[in-house]
Amino acid sequence: MADGTTAGRPLQIAMVAPPYFSIPPEAYGGIEAVVADLTRGLVSRGHRVTLVGHGADELPGEIVRVYDEPQSDRLGEPAPEVMYAAAAARIVDGLDVDVVHDHTLAGPLTALGRRVPTVATMHGPMDGELGDYHRELGKAVWLVAISDAQRSDAPDLNWMATVPNGIEVDNYPFRDAKEDYVLFLGRFVPEKGAHLAMDAARAAHRRIVLAGKVNEAREEEYFNEQIRPRLGDDAVYLGETDFDGKCELYGKAACLLFPVQWPEPFGLVMIEAMACGTPVVALRSGSVSEVVDDGRTGVICDTPDELTAGIERAVGLRPADCRDHVTRHFDVSVMVEGYERVYRAIRDQSGHDRG
Repeated sequence: MADGTTAGRPLQIAMVAPPYFSIPPEAYGGIEAVVADLTRGLVSRGHRVTLVGHGADELPGEIVRVYDEPQSDRLGEPAPEVMYAAAAARIVDGLDVDVVHDHTLAGPLTALGRRVPTVATMHGPMDGELGDYHRELGKAVWLVAISDAQRSDAPDLNWMATVPNGIEVDNYPFRDAKEDYVLFLGRFVPEKGAHLAMDAARAAHRRIVLAGKVNEAREEEYFNEQIRPRLGDDAVYLGETDFDGKCELYGKAACLLFPVQWPEPFGLVMIEAMACGTPVVALRSGSVSEVVDDGRTGVICDTPDELTAGIERAVGLRPADCRDHVTRHFDVSVMVEGYERVYRAIRDQSGHDRG
């Protein structure tokens, strides 16, 4: 990558991550994976990053931990989030930085009295209470969308830019030769549509492998009601998997099924699968049409009934095209350059310049 000084002096950035999972995550944790890759990319371009969160020791930059351990077992409780936001605000106020980049839910509340500009990446849907929340914040926080679809759900908010999530493509092993199974990887909740993936695979006479986390009450209820009864010799659940495990699953799969039932703001698993050379069969919703090149790196379907035929179309696509698509549009370098432009524009508009 080019040195960050080519577009001006290096920046000093406070990166505030959520409190619930390690950075990078050991298994589940899409936001944490993005934060880790963004931190590495910014440091490699000459910027100074102070990460507030449970970062791994091997991450570059300075790491400041609020909790001794990630608060995974308290996910959904208000107290850890609120206490973390207060502690992070105190830490950030003691730093000499150009911009604060917040990835948490409660953190943007602390931006109201801050002299340094705050940018927040929106990692969830903006058509409900999350959008209303950021309307109340007004111009205190600059917002970044991860897809145009997400941004279009609330066009009146204080948007600064759209910067799609990125991955370190070189870390994902490419595999041209595929096996006969199809893959579902993700959380087991109704809106992810794992039951539809199982039905489509069975109708296509394809074995399906499923992997992902099932530890919250809502996930367990859905799994027991919709997934467990569908399991069998041709439908196997492997549990949650780590990075190497999911890369192996991606690489060998004939295709990834992504039958979302909600306006998915991004869908990191789609670019991870394509980076491994695996096409995606998805339902048209949210960001899907921005991520998948229909007919080249996957098949976009309009109804669940179309998924079965979509599988047969997808297995004939070229794995190299999938990899090339992600390299050009969703490599971490593209994401880092996008955020560099955001940081500099916010600094210039706010009139805050440490130099």
